[in-house]
Amino acid sequence: MFLAALSLSFISKSLGAIIMKSSITQIERRFDISSSTVGLIDGSFEIGNLLVIVFVSYFGAKLHRPKLIGIGCIIMGTGSVLTALPHFFMGYYRYSKDTTFNPSENSTSSLPTCLINQNLLPNRTSLEVVGKGWEKDSGSYMWIYVLMGNMLRGIGETPIGPLGISYIDDFAEEGHSSLYLGNLLAVTMIGPIIGFLLVSQFSKMYVDIGYVDLSTVRITPQDSRWVGAWWLGFLAAGLISIISSIPFFFLPKTLDKPNKEKKASASSISLPMQNEEKSQMASLTKTGQNVTETVTGFFQSLKSILTNPLYVLTLFLTLLQASSHIGSVTYVFKYVEQQYGKSASETSILLGFITIPSLAAGMFTGGFIVKKFKFTLVGIAKFALCAHLMSFLFHLLNFALICENKSVAGLTLTYDGNTPVASHLNVPLSYCNSDCNCDPTQWEPLCGSNGITYISPCLAGCTSSSGSKKSIVFHNCSCVEENGFQSKNNSMKLGECPKSDDCKRKFYIYTVVQILIFFSAALGSTSTIMLIFKNVEPELKSLAMGFHSLTIRTLGGIPAPIYFGALIDRACMKWSINNHGKQGACRIYNSSLYGHTFFGLTTGLKFPVLILFVVLISAMKKKYQGKDIKASENETKAMNEANSGPLINDVKVDHETHI
Repeated sequence: MFLAALSLSFISKSLGAIIMKSSITQIERRFDISSSTVGLIDGSFEIGNLLVIVFVSYFGAKLHRPKLIGIGCIIMGTGSVLTALPHFFMGYYRYSKDTTFNPSENSTSSLPTCLINQNLLPNRTSLEVVGKGWEKDSGSYMWIYVLMGNMLRGIGETPIGPLGISYIDDFAEEGHSSLYLGNLLAVTMIGPIIGFLLVSQFSKMYVDIGYVDLSTVRITPQDSRWVGAWWLGFLAAGLISIISSIPFFFLPKTLDKPNKEKKASASSISLPMQNEEKSQMASLTKTGQNVTETVTGFFQSLKSILTNPLYVLTLFLTLLQASSHIGSVTYVFKYVEQQYGKSASETSILLGFITIPSLAAGMFTGGFIVKKFKFTLVGIAKFALCAHLMSFLFHLLNFALICENKSVAGLTLTYDGNTPVASHLNVPLSYCNSDCNCDPTQWEPLCGSNGITYISPCLAGCTSSSGSKKSIVFHNCSCVEENGFQSKNNSMKLGECPKSDDCKRKFYIYTVVQILIFFSAALGSTSTIMLIFKNVEPELKSLAMGFHSLTIRTLGGIPAPIYFGALIDRACMKWSINNHGKQGACRIYNSSLYGHTFFGLTTGLKFPVLILFVVLISAMKKKYQGKDIKASENETKAMNEANSGPLINDVKVDHETHI
């Protein structure tokens, strides 16, 4: 019963993690915020986790563990629901300054065209919408509720893994705990699968589905302004988390020990519960009396592991691995969407099919190789180095798969589309649109017959339009005429021009490369975990793992999404401007700069790991020279620890990034 309940809670927490990672781009667009702000939201999960991890670690085993897990599931579910709540208070999503929500209006009437020698009417329909009371500024601080919800999710998730696994280990029959943990991890993989499928489906649905007439929406899922029904995923995850909490409140604090472990007499077994409680109170009293000795011993133990060069080297290299992993996982969805022109739905399905089988196959193969060949401890380190080197070399291939920038008039080309520009900042107007009185902050992209994307109908010099909704066609576009198309073929369609054929070919190669990267990275994950606790004294193993987890979460899980996002923001060529005149979300990126920044940063974090591995192996050889330390010693125990939930999350950094 407990194993089934814990399995459902593990599914719900991994489901919530995948939904958050997959919805990063949707949240950024909906709340009109930058990537660095989204990174802060993502890191808030770790902040919440750190707030209660000490309490859970110290008091968790002394209290009613099943009930604590149940409370954690409720808090986690509440956090997911809180994340989705801003959707119901923000009003309709406005993907354009001139968006209207009156189905009776012609959708082309609000699109700005070239008004020669006429004064610009600033944001007319925006005032109409606000006057109707339906719209609130998407660039407001409602995203803080998303941050608070994610932090609450981190608080609730904290007791599930440690207390659940320790409960199984305490009351499972001898030799069965590894089987139960293996089954638990296998079942947990259902969460990411469901998460990717849900996000894929919800991303196809318009964010305000059920509230607006979808026939009036003129953007598609491929548009950089599209926002899917991101909130539905969090509601689903929250509901599942709350449901998973119910069984834990009906489970006992302790279970009967297996028969082999029952050595007490029948009379001692039938002692009243009051005696057990008195014994526990006496134990707590004794602990309180010896608190000074306990604190002193703690700091002595901490000093022991921090002065262990092998542990410190392993700590640093796993921190760099973790930071690279967190940053790439957080923004890989956004990268695929921007670089290869894929929708959020397509990206979720693609990455789901790539990551889950690759990681599972890699971890299984890595564990099998270590067990099969019975490596020495130095051999395990060498195997981890080889796996990381493979992953690093495959990672370098990504640089060759970066697409060229789109041809965008006013950003990469002059507005007439004839001349490349050195910088996208302050591109001067051309004589084809200088008299049109255009709003330079407008983003309503069109694709010309010349294959060039224009920022808006007005800046393209278009004076008329026909059709409606998603089939709008603009005519008499003078900036297209200036580019050698002076015949009748000077019309433009709504939406950005598609990626080049060369970029589409690179996408298929990119898919294969990611499979190789995920597989090789997972190949050495178990070995890296073993190095963390095998290089310290046995009695310090728990402290070593706990301090490692704390360091990774504090120095990796929180800052990595923020500085990754801040550097990615530097690649933006066109920002949205909210109603307060402040910078919002990015509409289009410099593809080349984005790719080189994204992969350059991950490469900069991965390369020092190779050097640290070499130094670690050299130090281990000196320490263990002449000793035959086999991994087969306590092999079953070590492998069980290496494949248990908390440890896998350590190498994968946290529960958020564990797929």
